[in-house]
Amino acid sequence: MSEAGGRSADSDAPPSLRPTPVLLQGQDYFFRSPNTALDFQERVYQADLVAEGPGDPVPCVLVMARAADMEMNELSLALAEHDIRMVRIDADRCLDLALTVYTDTPLLEFGRWLLRPVLVWRRHFDITALPVDPTTVHGAYVREQWKAVSNWLACRGDWEQVNPVRSSEHLDRLTQLRDAESFGLRVPRTVVTTMPGRSKPGGARCIVKTAGHHLLEPEPGALRGLFPQPLDIRRSAEAREPAPVLVQQHLDAQRELRVFVVGDRVIGYLVRKLDPAQLWADPDEVAVEPAEVPADLAARVLALCRYWRLSVAAFDLLDVSGEWVFLEVNVNCDWRWFEHRAGNAAVTDAVHTWVRDRFADLAASAALTGRGR
Repeated sequence: MSEAGGRSADSDAPPSLRPTPVLLQGQDYFFRSPNTALDFQERVYQADLVAEGPGDPVPCVLVMARAADMEMNELSLALAEHDIRMVRIDADRCLDLALTVYTDTPLLEFGRWLLRPVLVWRRHFDITALPVDPTTVHGAYVREQWKAVSNWLACRGDWEQVNPVRSSEHLDRLTQLRDAESFGLRVPRTVVTTMPGRSKPGGARCIVKTAGHHLLEPEPGALRGLFPQPLDIRRSAEAREPAPVLVQQHLDAQRELRVFVVGDRVIGYLVRKLDPAQLWADPDEVAVEPAEVPADLAARVLALCRYWRLSVAAFDLLDVSGEWVFLEVNVNCDWRWFEHRAGNAAVTDAVHTWVRDRFADLAASAALTGRGR
């Protein structure tokens, strides 16, 4: 129940009298993201356990993430086993970083090492994770500088990007729906509105979703959920939201698929849950198992990834009376949880192999051209 007792929200009413936004009602999910460094290679190099090389630039994989990104922690260890250097710039640990990036050559100094990134992967590098107070001049300054430089690093043409930011940054949920439909996938009927009680594209049963990210980080390291909720038809049709939300028709599905794309590989998991938010709110009750992805669906998600220039992505789809319905694509896809629930490591193996093979091709090409020497 809102603070206004269900009254319509007047634009001139003081904030304390306005209804609580629908997506903030009943959302008690909270996660404290630790900033402890668990990256194997970082620990080894900082402990001086690796012999110094001849001084030439070392080809590397550059990852821009945050400390709690366990997928990247696993990747670091897997690449070390093949003598491939990986370095991290984490949003929640970057305030004291010794970093120099050269603009006229594809090199950077990271600590005391001279490196040549050949593959750059930005995922979960959220400016809101920087441990500063953005309401101060100092905090606003630090955020603005890192925002500009991290965007440049993730767009620079001297090295190859995994899921280039130039493409993925503009891949909002509404653009996803439009493009998926153009590739032959059905999408839920959707409206964007500040009056969700009035707009019911699916009739009496609808779902309210955020148009942006599923997690908010009002305080660095403190993440709160913003997950899909059934639309309460008892809400007044005049109740207004302070920001637009998505309202989608509710679909009765025979099954839900999480489909991971890694390069040209397509890996599927069948997901069984009781409501859209259960994946986050009550994950222990969600059942996951490996599943075959139908050939026609695999072809369409691969075509979408090529169109969106995504190398690694996760799709959420529903099987509704034999027709595949696209819900969304997740660019910063996390796969370890699905693997743990399903009891396999298919996506991890595919990602490690893809990064290793792509790195080998790019490093060989750089050596042949003599760049970075």
